[in-house]
Amino acid sequence: YYAKASWPEPQFVAALVGDDGLFLTLYRELYYRHMYSQLHPTLEARFRSFENYCDLFNYILNSDGPLELELPNQWLWDIVDEFIYQFQSFCTHRSRLNKRSAEEIELLKANPQVWNTYSVLNVLYSLIQKSSITQQLVAAQDGADAAALAAGEFGARPLYKMLGYFSIVGLVRVHCMLGDYTLALQTLENVDLNNSRGLFTRVTACHVTVYYYVGFAYMMLGRYADATQAFVHILTFVARTKHYHQRAGQFDSVNKKAEQMYALLASCVSLCPTRVDEMVHSALREKYADQQHKVQRGGDEAVEILSELFRFASPKFITPNPPNYDAPEETVVEPQDFQLKVFLREAKLQLVVPMLRSFLKLYTTMDLAQLAAVLDVGADELRTQLMVYKLRYRQVKWAGGADLLGGEVVPTTDLDFALQQDMIFIAESRVGRRYADWFIRNTNKMQDLINSLETRQKNFIAGVGKPEPAAETKA
Repeated sequence: YYAKASWPEPQFVAALVGDDGLFLTLYRELYYRHMYSQLHPTLEARFRSFENYCDLFNYILNSDGPLELELPNQWLWDIVDEFIYQFQSFCTHRSRLNKRSAEEIELLKANPQVWNTYSVLNVLYSLIQKSSITQQLVAAQDGADAAALAAGEFGARPLYKMLGYFSIVGLVRVHCMLGDYTLALQTLENVDLNNSRGLFTRVTACHVTVYYYVGFAYMMLGRYADATQAFVHILTFVARTKHYHQRAGQFDSVNKKAEQMYALLASCVSLCPTRVDEMVHSALREKYADQQHKVQRGGDEAVEILSELFRFASPKFITPNPPNYDAPEETVVEPQDFQLKVFLREAKLQLVVPMLRSFLKLYTTMDLAQLAAVLDVGADELRTQLMVYKLRYRQVKWAGGADLLGGEVVPTTDLDFALQQDMIFIAESRVGRRYADWFIRNTNKMQDLINSLETRQKNFIAGVGKPEPAAETKA
């Protein structure tokens, strides 16, 4: 019934729980979350939801001592995640003044503090500070005892610790939505992404979100090799654990994020060809083989394909400041379009790499004039493109550690060349194919098939051994 209707109003539930303030605050959080996911919230509902979040976070942050409250990690993640989603939804709703009535515009104008960017950032930073999670992560590198000492009175409680940690991930998301990708990566400077037992792995949706935004930030900074590595890592994890999460409530959101990451991975691999995991490569080839081939050919068609993939897979960007309510007819640049221009400005320069690589890998030596004739460009222009290739095929690549912005400048493709006067000498480094993953994956498939057949055989034998039910006799 409630799939297409709102939950019972909180005031009706209050009588059943003895007007318990904390229970009602948590109930309202779920009440508005359901409204956002299944219905179309009104402007008044958006205001009330913000006020309820303020009540919840004020209760947690402004208490005299740590609260005797324990909530599951999944719920704590959902609170932070939904808080940021509703902020993004409100910013989008607010910016479309041509669809708002005069009453709604006046209401927005009179309440600038509602879903204010500074207020949202203040909540996330306050949760981080209250939990001392940054100090805990730094101390954790020296051992568990040091982390416990750095936790303090509030940070020692799971409620504050996990809310602070999830707020770090939330900040990464907010900074990406605002277009500040450098600050997004700096926010994770104390989070060890190589730690398979990190706190972000305790909630699958958080695990996927971290790598999605890290990969996207790398892509927007032009570090396609690092973006590819991030996407491949989490897509391999999702593919291998898919069967365990099909019944979980977060399966749909994780699956949607995975589809978006495949689209972003297709863009990164097309712009910076590199070898990826065999399982991910097979899925990528099934989904985007045609698009990758068109991007590698370059031209306007490649730009169009990259634009389509970006619009499908990018996060929802926001404008931090409210629009001019006194002039709703003014044309405002959509943040989505602006970020697309930023991405394409870098991608157009990078398109030289896959296009030239597709020709150069066919030869070991080639005359400059001959390649220019094949590409239908002048010799001087081709020489310039080759220099651009030389510049672009070397990128800063993260080598591990806390600094996600650091790294070493390394070649990102398996093909290099030298230009001596008018002769091109090509060198390709071939990497041996890894058969281990292929054998492991197919061994697991065979084992699943054997288990399924054995189960059917046991059920059949058990069914044969049972006596047939006696036929009913007619009176």
